[in-house]
Amino acid sequence: MPVYNKLVRDKIPEIIEANGAAPNVRILEEDEYIMYLKEKCSEELNEYFNAETNSEAVEELADLLEIMHALAAQHGSSIEEVEHVRQIKAEKRGRFQEKIFLMEVVERE
Repeated sequence: MPVYNKLVRDKIPEIIEANGAAPNVRILEEDEYIMYLKEKCSEELNEYFNAETNSEAVEELADLLEIMHALAAQHGSSIEEVEHVRQIKAEKRGRFQEKIFLMEVVERE
């Protein structure tokens, strides 16, 4: 019997049952939930790093976005508010579209 001990999407237990197996689950406490969301974020980011095709990369980015929705809610916010903050930062500091790579800063005398 495989042991997973990880946060999964809400419908995964139903899918496991539909495939003839019996999932053993529990509902996380709030502090555990944030911890496991962060762990899941790291897992999905690793999967994004290892994606070999654009399609795989987009799928992993979608997983990251789903986690961002959940994390925003846990921090008393929404993805819309996160997007608003992103837009403000983009206006003030720019985006990452010009592919600028900062090598060093030389102090002027």
